[in-house]
Amino acid sequence: MPYPSDHERDRPWVMRTYAGHSSAAASNELYRRNLAKGQTGLSVAFDLPTQTGYDPDHQLSRGEVGKVGVPVSHIGDMRRLFDGIPLAEANTSMTINAPAMWLLALYVSVAREQAEAEGRDVDEVLAKLTGTTQNDIIKEYLSRGTYIFPPGPSLRLITDMIAWTVHHVPKWNPINICSYHLQEAGATPTQEVAYALCTAIAVLDAVRDSGQVDPADMGKVVARISFFVNAGVRFVEEMSKMRAFTALWDEITRDRYGVTDPKARRLRYGVQVNSLGLTEAQPENNVQRIVLEMLAVSLSRGARARAIQLPAWNEALGLPRPWDQQWALRMQQVLAFETDLLEYEDIFDGSHVIQAKVDEITAGAREEIARVQDVGGAVAAVESGYMKSQLVGSLAEYRRGMENGERVLVGVNKFATTEPSPLQAEGAKAIETIDPAVEKDAVAALEEWRGRRDSDAVERSLATLKETARTSANLFEATVDCARAGVTTGEWSGALREVFGEYRAPTGVSATAAGGGDPGIERVRARVRATEAELGERLRILVGKPGLDGHSNGAEQVAVRARDVGFEVVYQGIRLTPEQITAAAVQEGVHVVGLSVLSGSHLEVVPHVVDGLRAAGAGDVPVIVGGIIPPDDAALLTERGIARVFTPKDYELTDIMDGIVSLIRERHGLS
Repeated sequence: MPYPSDHERDRPWVMRTYAGHSSAAASNELYRRNLAKGQTGLSVAFDLPTQTGYDPDHQLSRGEVGKVGVPVSHIGDMRRLFDGIPLAEANTSMTINAPAMWLLALYVSVAREQAEAEGRDVDEVLAKLTGTTQNDIIKEYLSRGTYIFPPGPSLRLITDMIAWTVHHVPKWNPINICSYHLQEAGATPTQEVAYALCTAIAVLDAVRDSGQVDPADMGKVVARISFFVNAGVRFVEEMSKMRAFTALWDEITRDRYGVTDPKARRLRYGVQVNSLGLTEAQPENNVQRIVLEMLAVSLSRGARARAIQLPAWNEALGLPRPWDQQWALRMQQVLAFETDLLEYEDIFDGSHVIQAKVDEITAGAREEIARVQDVGGAVAAVESGYMKSQLVGSLAEYRRGMENGERVLVGVNKFATTEPSPLQAEGAKAIETIDPAVEKDAVAALEEWRGRRDSDAVERSLATLKETARTSANLFEATVDCARAGVTTGEWSGALREVFGEYRAPTGVSATAAGGGDPGIERVRARVRATEAELGERLRILVGKPGLDGHSNGAEQVAVRARDVGFEVVYQGIRLTPEQITAAAVQEGVHVVGLSVLSGSHLEVVPHVVDGLRAAGAGDVPVIVGGIIPPDDAALLTERGIARVFTPKDYELTDIMDGIVSLIRERHGLS
């Protein structure tokens, strides 16, 4: 699928909706409702504590539980999540990376329980499991930020998972190499293809060199490698990108790994169209953006996605409602079942225009792959900061084009006049909201779980896990034993943190070139210099990412622009507690604190920073915040002492910097 051997109509791609929130029970209800509407695959969104290996009662989990996905703390949660859903018949995508081994172990354990309860052969059921764990740590260091361990141990976890699944769960995709977030972090089509393929090379080399897979079985490994890509609105360019991607993957797997079976060499990819490209301003325009982006990965039969999940039109506003997700699913169903798209061969074969674009992207990707390999491969390019700085620079260039009008964004920097939207009429509940009681309930449930499990079995399994981690043995069976014993997500991750340590990736900010020559930047730079002269000191801004939100693109661009206009910038990366941010602000003597929150935890974590500054005697330091913040929440933050609130509609970074200078002058009594 979707490659028929004759002229029959192609089978449609797997249709998914990325979903999960609040609790395992609430998410299970949502999954079963979506399946009843015709969805053909599940796509599990985990909350940030689960993604970063923390339990709901950890300090860093405060305000994050159940917000951007479902919390899964132990096997009991996994049982409830898939209650009434036979896993042997499901096609499940799990967007999980650093703890991917742990979540797959929980999933496999529940599948075993289902088989035993039905009196079925366990190995037979495991052999039928189909789906994907994202498990791409490289892009986490570059873009999404939900990494835990250093690159070396992380690559080992990926290698062990691939080796185990090839032998025990042969239809499962143990890694879904994810260029999706690379594009959101600024990657051009050439960079997206190149860096994803560099990750694939690093993973396949590690599996080949580990000795856990027979050389004759490398074709099986390659056949289970899948990709998860992004599709932007420039759909001709995006489609050409996927044709180039397909050709390069075939070439690399044939020439580097000796895979002779053309079927095993096919590029198998799923897609989520560009969520961060959706706009808060005139959000109804997002509907046509989503449809155009879907066409980019479905029109070309030779490079068509195997699975598609679409965001909802209002994701730039907050968490979509079930009706919004249904609308996104219907977009796919209309394309697949009402149009004649699936009745033809590739309609772009022979197009010299498309082929020229494909050749351009292919050539550029080959050059960039060679550069990464020259510095030692994907892992070395992460550790040196090379790939990250390239992405930060590309995104800075993109933003400059948007700010100066060269890149049109309808409803934002052009055609901004609008009529009132009935989709956001007064009284309409435009987005889904999460009850604050969700976190309290999750913590209470976790305490209850710990109280009724076998503590000795838990301690033994964790000890075995740590012992195994100190060797070169495969970690998967030790992880499964932890799952069966009732170990929690935080305990599994904590045990491996003890052995592997934690990691903070390069931010890429310091290596990004300043945007010189821009009149707006020069004007604000002059105001910064004048203010410094009046105060007798450098202007300093702290850019902070409180909580577990790893979407650092906005924070990085703010840091780059602040440096461009002359601020001294304090930016320590992601995943900081309010206490750490407060301490850094006081220690560095900053004039303003800028916080970035996109996970929905702004009401919980941001006021803690304000309170901390007041307690430290620095209450005169203004705090500003940017993120996906509904108007009602913005009003609440202002009441709590936040000086300014910025949302995605505030795209002019230089104007924001100008406003920050004015705010500092106001706080210091300057005219």
